[in-house]
Amino acid sequence: MTYLRLWLLGCVVLLTAGAAARGADPPPAPDAADVQALAAQIDKYIAAAWASAGVQPAPLADDAEFLRRVYLDLAGRIPSVAEARAFLKDPSPDKRLRLAERLVESPRYVTHWTNVWRGILLPEASANIQARLLMPSFEAWLREKLAANVGYNELVRELLTVPIDRSGIEVVYGPRREAGSALAYYLAKEASPENLAAGVARVFLGIRLECAQCHDHPFATWKREQFWGLAAFFAGIQRDRQGDFAFPRREVADKRELTIPGTERVVQATYPDGTQPVWRFKVSSRQTLADWLTSRKNPYFAKATVNRLWFHFFGRGLIDPVDEMVGGESEATHPELLDELAREFAAHQFDLKFLIRAIVASRTYQLTSAATHPSQQDTRLFARMPLRGLTPEQLFDSLSQATGYQEAAPRNPGVVVLGGPMSPREEFLSRFTNQSDRPTEVQTSILQALSLMNGRLIADATDLERSETLAAVLDAPFLDTRERIETLYLAALSRKPRPNELERLLKFVENSDGEDREKARRQALADIFWVLLNSGEFFLNH
Repeated sequence: MTYLRLWLLGCVVLLTAGAAARGADPPPAPDAADVQALAAQIDKYIAAAWASAGVQPAPLADDAEFLRRVYLDLAGRIPSVAEARAFLKDPSPDKRLRLAERLVESPRYVTHWTNVWRGILLPEASANIQARLLMPSFEAWLREKLAANVGYNELVRELLTVPIDRSGIEVVYGPRREAGSALAYYLAKEASPENLAAGVARVFLGIRLECAQCHDHPFATWKREQFWGLAAFFAGIQRDRQGDFAFPRREVADKRELTIPGTERVVQATYPDGTQPVWRFKVSSRQTLADWLTSRKNPYFAKATVNRLWFHFFGRGLIDPVDEMVGGESEATHPELLDELAREFAAHQFDLKFLIRAIVASRTYQLTSAATHPSQQDTRLFARMPLRGLTPEQLFDSLSQATGYQEAAPRNPGVVVLGGPMSPREEFLSRFTNQSDRPTEVQTSILQALSLMNGRLIADATDLERSETLAAVLDAPFLDTRERIETLYLAALSRKPRPNELERLLKFVENSDGEDREKARRQALADIFWVLLNSGEFFLNH
């Protein structure tokens, strides 16, 4: 049986390789014309770069490829069979735009982008078991903000100015954690001025300022005093330490300086661009920093955000790496486009959904991932959609969708016990946390591959006695063998089998033999489903 599955896996890989190749009001809903106008601008700048470099871009992705991609990017999972059938049968010329709009307004958008932003803002949670305690509270806070579609500037402002007091800590660690609090951000970074400065600089400004934490680098743009000048905005946070945990206790609002560790040099809080803050009486230095950072006049904030979103959809930024936008060796591949996106993002009150809608509506986003010309190999030109690995959350949720798996509700919702048993989802995610930060360079480890091939989730999903999806497909009296194979393809790959795939798999099923021929055919269909779930096409966003 193992040999048979591996043979099938090889067949499908060969057949599918080519295709896989603050409490403020939310921003007003963007006008569809504004979305389309920005999408057209994206395509104009990208096309100009193609013309300059003599690039022949790839054609548009077909409906099935676009369907799976947009579900993964906006909803964090593949579509159901019913969703795939409905979209593929829809003859409307605007169905892609309507689908993207529906997904952006769906609960799955909130769930998926909570995962995305938690991973960006709280990366410690994926590598530090203690930081796992902070996830429920922080995710609850993020979910509330994303569901209300607050402006990204307001989300960041609230994150940077969250009150430092004991009641906030009780929300993070206590039974009210589902109320949500941004204070987890400070706890994860041990309320350390240097950790906070490094995180703020990388995510909100797109600069790797911590490289200058210990000394001036002879070839770097950023100097040691600039790093500690940013850290000084957090100097008023007083901490208590209990074992390995550091807790912010209170804040001295007027403290705006600190001494560089190991020296006697005192540094005043200063913006990274060298400008001096205008201080206000009894106003927290963090508030002053938030006012500057989220301002439309900030030279970094909007650009850093749109560059990071571009990275999410294309696997690389317009400036890459995304946290070395200033002071690094890379320059913008499309500087006019980066400026245009940042300008429109700010003009639309930092509305994340507006920016996402425009990117997805662009022709650039909708290109196929299959290489059709040698000139498409330079990923900096975005002449085709690059293949991207799925995040652990996308992979688990897509497997669950394809197989009909439903995780049992926890006995004590919101309670995390260090060293305690993990749920199947938590255990799965923990095995895939070592993936590359670059979605275009993800490699599956041997342990991960074995977990997917022989783990309980897929084993149950392809077992004739336990699989809900297989039971629904195999026991449907109105489906013949051809239609059953088609349904398994739609469940796993969101597309129908190609003629050559269907022909070979029909022969495989029909030629299956044993003491009980009907059972042998059912087992053959289960093996096909196993192969599809273990194929590279399933593990990639293309």
